Amino acid sequence: MTETVPGWLAPGELESIRGRMPILYVDAVPVRLDECGAVTRVGLLLRIGSDGAVSRALVSGRVLLHERVRDALMRHLEKDLGPVALPQVPPSPQPFTIAEYFPTAGVSPYHDPRQHAVSLAYIVPVAGDCRPRQDALDLIWFTPEEAASPAVQQEMTGGQGVLLKQALAHVGRLP
Repeated sequence: MTETVPGWLAPGELESIRGRMPILYVDAVPVRLDECGAVTRVGLLLRIGSDGAVSRALVSGRVLLHERVRDALMRHLEKDLGPVALPQVPPSPQPFTIAEYFPTAGVSPYHDPRQHAVSLAYIVPVAGDCRPRQDALDLIWFTPEEAASPAVQQEMTGGQGVLLKQALAHVGRLP
């Protein structure tokens, strides 16, 4: 079935485009802050992949045609965390890094077998009640130390563990 929302592509169109050019994505690391603005918790989604494997993941998704990056971040945060998560995305968000996912493993730390994708990565404070939706099974809040641990890192796929460690380093919380 073809989506009727402007900016969406039919599955066949998306596959064709993925094979010919990079696609723009956003990745978001949801965090909880203390009263001084220090990161105290990192939220990771629990997802089931198309292959049936269960993994931990960041909030992530495509930027649509005619969609501002800020709006894409808000849409994906609401889609994955629920409508009352209350993400605090600034009016002019700045990514902490840019991750380039390749379909060929080993080109960069980031791998997506479906496509070449360029993702703007953000750290987003979340103040509200998070209730995972869509294809997210659960959201678990980890301390920064727990999130960087080998046990959690091995549950993340496609290089998102590397991206998470970069986010923690960016906020001075890499153990």
